[in-house]
Formats: sequence, structure tokens, C-alpha cells
Amino acid sequence: MTTYKTIRGTHIVSVTSDPPSPVNGQMWYNSTDKVVKGFKISNVGSWSTGGSLNTARSRLAGNGTQTSGIAFGGKSPSPGYRTETEQYNGTSWTETGDLNSGRNYFGGAAADNTSALAFAGDAHPNTYLDLTESFNGSAWTEVNDLNQSRYGVGGMGITTAALCFGGYKSGGRTAETESWNGSSWTEVNDLNTAKAYLAGAGVYDSGLAISGESAASPTGVTDTEVWNGTSWTEVNNVNTKRWVAGAGGINSGTGALFFGGYLGPPGATGVTEDWNGTSWTEVADLSQARYGLAGAGNSTLGLAFGGNTGSAKVSTTDEWSGTTPSTVTFTVS
Repeated sequence: MTTYKTIRGTHIVSVTSDPPSPVNGQMWYNSTDKVVKGFKISNVGSWSTGGSLNTARSRLAGNGTQTSGIAFGGKSPSPGYRTETEQYNGTSWTETGDLNSGRNYFGGAAADNTSALAFAGDAHPNTYLDLTESFNGSAWTEVNDLNQSRYGVGGMGITTAALCFGGYKSGGRTAETESWNGSSWTEVNDLNTAKAYLAGAGVYDSGLAISGESAASPTGVTDTEVWNGTSWTEVNNVNTKRWVAGAGGINSGTGALFFGGYLGPPGATGVTEDWNGTSWTEVADLSQARYGLAGAGNSTLGLAFGGNTGSAKVSTTDEWSGTTPSTVTFTVS
């Protein structure tokens, strides 16, 4: 149905100073400066090559920031399920204390490379784990288990407030969500759609569950759901459906990045999409198409590492530099 806004347009208000939190496309007249201004988000940016992981692997977990990232676990051809943990300083990766249990297809949460949480996963083909480990900057310690064993989960948050959602459990895909309070897991409201191999970006009370695959769409879904600290709400879809992709973001409202993944035949993709709090926009592709990778950072400064090209596990690290939203002044000639 046509709306009043569509017919009449958006009114340009007169203000004495620029609004503190404008939305994309908003315009106003600044009576102090005597100019018309607007707010825009330029969906531009680029990937550049960063320092390579010391151990090539896919299906790993990680988080943190572009200059303080962490990567752990995963799978490589030999000896298989990895325990190695590596810390990124913005230039190179350094190996530190190993996980107690090697695993892949699991969740991770971390604010930076000095602390992290690893949960769920697969330690052998089709084995469902409830194991949780906490990292203190040098070593991992096993802590309280999840309530539901599973792998192929999404995860986000930090070591004192994290979320684990979706995945495969005995019996198939699940929509179950659990929250971590720093010492134990509690079941909370489910996703709207049971799915596995999905990506997560954000913090405990404001995050995204992105794409993945479901029973109805085993070749991938475009679904995006936003978590508000209590429940999930379906929002605008990604443009390209895929699973075992990477993501990074601060929270659901201030920007996230979703990259790589598996398309089904023909395989890996390097497609990258930027979330502006409302919708996804395709931006520059990864330098190397791959799936089973992990990510850190956000849509302004992001990090993508590891993965599988289809024929080989890789140690590739890409650094994302995006454009910060800005206020612009309109002029006439």
C-alpha cells in the first residue's frame, strides 16, 4: 500500500544544530550555518592482506578487534581437529595456550585477544559437544557446560555475557538459544527458525543471527534475526544466502560485516555485505573466496581469517577498512 511518506516525501526540519543521531538519508536545515545538510552511509570499503595464521585451518572460531583478534580450534588435514589458539596484534599472529578439546563447527565470544569463550562443536564426525572453555589470555580452563549439546552453532558476546544459538543437535537442527552470565548457561527464547552453520555478530543484548541453512532450505537461507537481550525478531535478509560464513560487528544497530561462506555448488564465495542497522548492502569481495572462516571487528575495521577454498585449508587473513557514516552539506551552483 502506498504510504503518505511515499506520496509526500520526508519533511526537512529546521534546527539550530545538527541532530546527534541521524538515520541514513535524513536531511535537515541548519539555521545557524544557513545550509541544508544530510546524513549518508557510504557502503564502500576494501579488504587488504594481513598476517597469515600460523596454522592453516577452517571451521574455526574467533572474535575480538582488527588489532586485537583471537583465533582458536578448527580443522586441518592433519592431525585433524585443532586445539591451537593464536592472538593477532594488527600485524601478525602469535601462538599461545591450546584449547583442552580440539573441535570444529563451534561458537566463540571475545572482546579482544586477552579473554575468550569457546562452546559447543564437533570433536569427531557427528559428535555433539556441550563443552565450554574460558581463556584468560594465556590458558584455557573448562567451565560449566551448555544445557544442549550441539555443533554448527552461532555465537557472540564476551566471556562474561555470551550467547549460543541454533546448530545441530541429536534429532536435527535447533532454534534453541542459551545465554552465558560468566559462570553458567541458561536457556532463553528460541530463534524464529531452527538453523545451523549460521553466523553471529554483536554483543549479549544486541546482536545478529545471520543466514545459515534450515530443514526447509538446506541449500541456505537469507534470514537475519536481531536479538534485543530477550527475544529474536526477523529483519531484512542478506542478499546472498550461504552458510559457514564469517561475521563481525559491535551490535545490531551500529554496523556489522558478513563475508565469505558456502553457496552450495559452485562452492565458496568472497561476497561481503555491510549491515547499517536496517538492511544489508553488498560491498567489496574478500581477496580469496572461502568458507568455514572466522571474523572479528566490525563494518569499519574488520578481520577475516582462515577457511577452506574447497581444495585446501588456508591461513589467509584479510583486514577490512570501511567508511564511517558522515554528515554532508548540500550546495548549489
